[in-house]
Amino acid sequence: MTAAMCGIVGFTAEYLDPASARQTAKAMAALIRHRGPDGEGYYADTRAALGHRRLSIIDVNGGGQPMFNEDGTLVVVFNGEIYNYKPLRTELRRLGHTFATDSDTEVLLHGYEAWGAALPRHLRGMFAFALWDRAAGTLFCARDLFGIKPLYYYQKGACLLFASEIKAFLAHPTFEKRLNEARLPDWLSMEYLPDRETLFAGVYELPPAHTLCWQNGRVTLQRYAAPRFRVQRGRSLRSWAQAIGDALADSAAAHRIADVEVGCFLSGGVDSSLVVRETARNQPAVQCFSVGYREEKYSELPAARAAAAALGVPLTETTVTAEAFFDANRAIQWYLDEPMPNPAEVPLYFLCKTARQRVKVVLSGEGADELFGGYPLYRQAVWAEGWQRLPRPVRRALAALLPGCGFLRRGTQPRWQRCARANYVFETPQERDKYLKRSPNTPEPARRCKPYFDKVRGLDEPTALQWVDLQTWLPRDILRKADRMSMAHSLELRVPFLDRRVLAVALGLPRRYRCTARRGKIALRAAAARRLPRALATNPKRGFPVPLADWLRQDEYYARVKAKFTGPVAERFFDTGALCALLDDHRAGKTNAMTKIWAFYCFIEWYEVYFAEQKPPIL
Repeated sequence: MTAAMCGIVGFTAEYLDPASARQTAKAMAALIRHRGPDGEGYYADTRAALGHRRLSIIDVNGGGQPMFNEDGTLVVVFNGEIYNYKPLRTELRRLGHTFATDSDTEVLLHGYEAWGAALPRHLRGMFAFALWDRAAGTLFCARDLFGIKPLYYYQKGACLLFASEIKAFLAHPTFEKRLNEARLPDWLSMEYLPDRETLFAGVYELPPAHTLCWQNGRVTLQRYAAPRFRVQRGRSLRSWAQAIGDALADSAAAHRIADVEVGCFLSGGVDSSLVVRETARNQPAVQCFSVGYREEKYSELPAARAAAAALGVPLTETTVTAEAFFDANRAIQWYLDEPMPNPAEVPLYFLCKTARQRVKVVLSGEGADELFGGYPLYRQAVWAEGWQRLPRPVRRALAALLPGCGFLRRGTQPRWQRCARANYVFETPQERDKYLKRSPNTPEPARRCKPYFDKVRGLDEPTALQWVDLQTWLPRDILRKADRMSMAHSLELRVPFLDRRVLAVALGLPRRYRCTARRGKIALRAAAARRLPRALATNPKRGFPVPLADWLRQDEYYARVKAKFTGPVAERFFDTGALCALLDDHRAGKTNAMTKIWAFYCFIEWYEVYFAEQKPPIL
């Protein structure tokens, strides 16, 4: 097998000079060299160019890309892993195809010959790939079911650019770098954009479970799969726990495949502990990694130490200081492509840096909350369902009596308003807008999520919220920062929970085994209870806590932020007086404005890196 953890780039046009196009593809790939420092490869003809940066994980001496079919009419560049490539290869051989390598990449070439645009439906894995059909003049791209691996595109006339990261477009002469300022209000409310658009004008993210086809200057997107909750009744909790455990064990076995050492992230929570346990069954001394702070009330290190001791695995610890936290943010915003003000990405950056010093591959627990009902938001949705049974006039009257109660106010709203993660940073658009220099003429951010909720009107409230999270929050926040922070250090991060077989089990779970008003991940914890020491199976969810709110009250870091809040970027986009008042109120302890402050600060640093400077930060 040839694992292709890497970065891919490419472009099409009506006519190209192959030599010049190859050099442009090389320059694009150089900007994402961190995704694949072990090798590179390029292809160009008169209509298309493709580039590949390689991180060698499996078949480290072979498996070069771009890869061709027998007659050279198909060319592919691929980022990811196809876990079921062996049965697919057997099936394709029965159909008459001949293989020249023991590579999952070659399965894509013969699979496209056999199934055409239906190819992604046959794949189990994490992937983003681009396949150039020279004979048909067609570029075919696809992204995995969950959106684990990224793919972006930009079109100008007949020219289409694609890449694993947006920054690669900076090296192409056709690309016009412009801020998508109309979407800044949405981003400030949500921390990300929930649709295909990005904060670069004209740059789009290929959604999860979608294909893109380019031919004669025309781009067509097609969805090839959509998860649907189909509850299976009549099974006991014990039966579901067994099914979850078996599916995760199978997935973890597939994710361990590598010709280099595989490690694990371990926070001490149930998700990462289960992944470590399954890995340690076949790799007993698996190296584990955790991150924390000197401020122990925010640190997950004590829980990680206890988990490592209980599981009998070695643990490497990383401690992040306030100085390192702030110093790294500039580089982090460069790696992220789009600004992301979730403070959890910073400790993740350092965690990946430490892990890469010892291993090239780590397994992590992302996706378990979305699949199995772990977020407090889902439990709140159970409460909200009961509230919705009251007549609307009663709900409105109670909300009017207690106007400061957000729960009561949201109870009068339609589902798409009250359930969307659209007020993650600001409670209301009006609160947000007082910081903007120009009043936005945009719909309220929750309306951006309405199309997702419209597709699942028939589902109960927490289940509908889970489904929407799978389409938005998971790929555009959780997986984006996981991919970028790991790839920043040329580390491959694998996520065993996000697998077709695990998903199939999760979609059949009755809601009462996912979450109630008081408990989350009920069936998953039952699975953990059969496989982990009791203390680990019952550990509460912690997330990635950070002491940032405290640091922002310290003179040094207050001064750093204030300098940005009074600088030229802030002057261009924001009411600097309002920004400074927000910072001062936080410092005085009048409010906890950490999330808002960090959102503005990260946007300013990101804008400086991508629009005010001529080169990336010193990394």
